Amino acid sequence: MSITRCTWRALCAILAPVLPPLVFSLTLAVPAHVAAQADAPYPTRPIRLVVPYPPGGPLDTAGRALAERVRETLGTIVVENRPGAGGNVGVEYVAKQPPDGYTLVIGAVATHAINPWLFAKLPYDPVRDFAPITLIAQVPNVLVMPPETAARYHIESVHDLIDFARKNPGKLNYASGGNGSGGHMAGELLKSMAHVAIVHIPYAGAAPAQLGMLSGQTDLMFDNLASAAPQIRAGKLRAFAVTSARRAESFPDLPTMAEAGGRELAGFEVTTWFGVLAPAGTPAGIVNRLNETLRAALTSSEMRARLATMGAAPAPTSPAEFAAFIKSELAKYQRVVKFSGAKVD
Repeated sequence: MSITRCTWRALCAILAPVLPPLVFSLTLAVPAHVAAQADAPYPTRPIRLVVPYPPGGPLDTAGRALAERVRETLGTIVVENRPGAGGNVGVEYVAKQPPDGYTLVIGAVATHAINPWLFAKLPYDPVRDFAPITLIAQVPNVLVMPPETAARYHIESVHDLIDFARKNPGKLNYASGGNGSGGHMAGELLKSMAHVAIVHIPYAGAAPAQLGMLSGQTDLMFDNLASAAPQIRAGKLRAFAVTSARRAESFPDLPTMAEAGGRELAGFEVTTWFGVLAPAGTPAGIVNRLNETLRAALTSSEMRARLATMGAAPAPTSPAEFAAFIKSELAKYQRVVKFSGAKVD
């Protein structure tokens, strides 16, 4: 039904006294800090990037390289290490910061997928308290065994390992960097998918675990590829498969666990992934600006080369893709942690 010009004028005359207060009330409904952020340029001061682990590790190295790469676009990014409680201390700190885009965190598989099920009480919610920006990279683990151990047990492949473990339940053991570590989760995933009994021997860190295996204290290990690579190339460790969904660029002839294990290990994937997140409530405009800038940096040849030194490959995503990835990893590790029985009070 059409509205005549006279009817339209009459309607406007009726609504005129009402519209200004209505518009004013709608304006008041928008929080002041959100309205200010929507209009203000970004960034206008240095951004803090919190790494919830000690200096020198892969997250710290990648974070500093990324901060340097985007300096011309985003200005100064100050990398700040806040380690403690398996990464929980730094992540909790960022969750409680103002959602203005000036405090970010590098979250990881431990802080956002494993710790929620490992710790009896977590001081943050890995989904509700954060606005994902982009995944940075994924670092595969690699199933390794000293050549002498492999020869003693006549293990030449992942199939041989599974077969031996089934015939000799509890005879094999595997080292890890501690309860809840990527190596621990990879071992438990193998046990649950292949239905084998292999004893877990936790160490206080991945480096001591590797040394223990090399000295004959343990039989095998799912080690970080970057850490194991020198020993593999030197012939001190025998590599059977990587734990990522795709083969590693640095070892293209090495199969994935899914390839090496066949139908039983289809879908096997455990990687040390990490990415950038902001506190929940950060304006979409800021999240998108950060995402576009960081993704451009991650696709550069310089960042690819830098990450390759850690055995990692860039894995930039959209905010929505990163959010969906975190939820899928949470669901996966809920099952794995429950199977392992590991808990931290």
